[in-house]
Amino acid sequence: MTQWDMYQTIALRLGLALVVGTILGLNRWLHHKSAGIRTHSLVAIGSATAILLISDFVKDDAQSVSRVLQGLITGLGFLGAGVIIREQRSQKISGLTTAASVWSCALIGAAFGAGQFALGSISLGAILLVLIIGGPLERLVSGLTGIKRTSEVSGEPD
Repeated sequence: MTQWDMYQTIALRLGLALVVGTILGLNRWLHHKSAGIRTHSLVAIGSATAILLISDFVKDDAQSVSRVLQGLITGLGFLGAGVIIREQRSQKISGLTTAASVWSCALIGAAFGAGQFALGSISLGAILLVLIIGGPLERLVSGLTGIKRTSEVSGEPD
């Protein structure tokens, strides 16, 4: 592989991570959530960078890549926890979906960083499907069954 080919590969992988972060962040931004385009894009690019970095050093050693993924998964849990809010008076919790999308965004970025383009693309499609139709589907089922969510997490989709 020539130097130019290596740069193209890195640019493609990071570019796809950027696209995923932008798409998922745009969805959250459109829903007026605190973690928007910049947060999701940075998370995806950072995850892709971590995987690219470790893959280059260890020549795709599965144990080393696994340790990096474990660190990403754990570390992103803390970032996600920062967007989860519990209101004192009403006991409502918000931010769970945004936290989950940040966490998922990191793993999709890692998939693109590892060169797993099909996995990253299909994951993006599945997550967008959930983010777009999840709230309306919950409201439809609630309306049809008359059952309200017992946890009263939030009146609006996160």
